[in-house]
Amino acid sequence: MDIATKPVLEYRTIFISDIHLGTKGSQTEMLLDFLKNTESKHLYLVGDIIDGWRMKRSWHWDQHHNDVIQKLLRKARKGTRLTYIPGNHDENFRDFTDYRFGNVSVLNETIHHAVDGKKFLVLHGDQFDGIVLYAKWLAFIGDHAYIFALFLNHWLNRMRRFFGLPYWSLSAYLKHRVKNAVKYISSFENAVVNAARSKGMDGVICGHIHTAEIRDYDGVLYMNDGDWVESCTALVEHFDGRFEILNWSQIAHQQKSEAEICDS
Repeated sequence: MDIATKPVLEYRTIFISDIHLGTKGSQTEMLLDFLKNTESKHLYLVGDIIDGWRMKRSWHWDQHHNDVIQKLLRKARKGTRLTYIPGNHDENFRDFTDYRFGNVSVLNETIHHAVDGKKFLVLHGDQFDGIVLYAKWLAFIGDHAYIFALFLNHWLNRMRRFFGLPYWSLSAYLKHRVKNAVKYISSFENAVVNAARSKGMDGVICGHIHTAEIRDYDGVLYMNDGDWVESCTALVEHFDGRFEILNWSQIAHQQKSEAEICDS
């Protein structure tokens, strides 16, 4: 099978977030491959699509970043319903909340109605992050350390590509092994779930913490679509109502390997 002619994967709904366009860490080539090879009736952009925190320093924008925006808008023009929920890094777009531009809607949060009738609160998630909400300067300090981890991640994966190895996230690996980070993720999940439960929702779908997850909290389903800086993941809803996390770096590597076997 030619990798250029691989079949398009079709879903009822796709959720992606934390692309952080405008930064060198944004995995735009991987995201473009994902967008070209998936289709859905509804596509949610769950915040931090463009990194406004970088506009005054370390701004990085190349053709791949343009291509991502163009591809998203092209999907909307061709009939995909696009819902954009700004996050804390693209919070300026919250000024356009409740605006509709053709097939594109901008909302602060919304409710997704799944195929089985269940209701899911959809929001970025920074509303529950005490560091961002109450001490933004502390968030910027943490942001610098995070950028350094992504810098190391970038060069590590250049070496891995040279040796034919798949993408692997150093920053995500470290995050899952640092006690305070694990504790924060758990606290964040509980806060988001409690908010969804208080609104009578069956679950919640968010981003923000760059950690993809599907987990049941006593009858309330917590789902995080991950990011396109560290893990290159998306949350998808199948037409039969199943939700699944796609790790596109693994899928792309597998497809490349299968194509090489077919060509040999």
